[in-house]
Amino acid sequence: MAINLQKGQRIDLGFTKMTIGLGWDPNDGTGYDFDLDASAIMIDADRKLVSEEYFVFYNNLNSPDGALTHTGDDPSGKNSDGDDDESIMVDLEKVDPRVEEILFVVTIEDFERRRQNFGQVRNSYIRIIDNLSHQEIAKYELDEDFSIETGIEFGRLYKRSGSWKFEASGIGYRADLGFFLEKYYKGQIIK
Repeated sequence: MAINLQKGQRIDLGFTKMTIGLGWDPNDGTGYDFDLDASAIMIDADRKLVSEEYFVFYNNLNSPDGALTHTGDDPSGKNSDGDDDESIMVDLEKVDPRVEEILFVVTIEDFERRRQNFGQVRNSYIRIIDNLSHQEIAKYELDEDFSIETGIEFGRLYKRSGSWKFEASGIGYRADLGFFLEKYYKGQIIK
């Protein structure tokens, strides 16, 4: 039986191969398709991106250590039919030893021009599936009204005392994908 997580709740993980599934249902009648993008940010002890290749998203589907594989972009939000819209497969045994935390964020592409925000999205969630048993282990359903937010940290995997744990985050930002890159990247970003 899966654990229904609340915001801020943490669980221990007793397995290493999993799929992080992210889902959402855009409200109809907004005039545009919703292009929501799931990303994973692999950060070190200084809370900085290990290197730019450790930013896994629709244009970089695999981390260089082989630990993360993004299954691909759903540009309209209509491909899931009630299942995960986007997912990221994780193998914790392959994670680069410099990585202390993996953040899972979802952003709305072109939100300014389309005048979109997470208040127009319902049934948002992040869930963890054990890849060996194919069972859903935990799920966090975001129930807040993110009426101005355009980027949300749904959850994070983090290492403590050598073992991996998961936290349901639910932290919203009025930001795009570039914001998260700037926040965690050590180098200079050329726009």
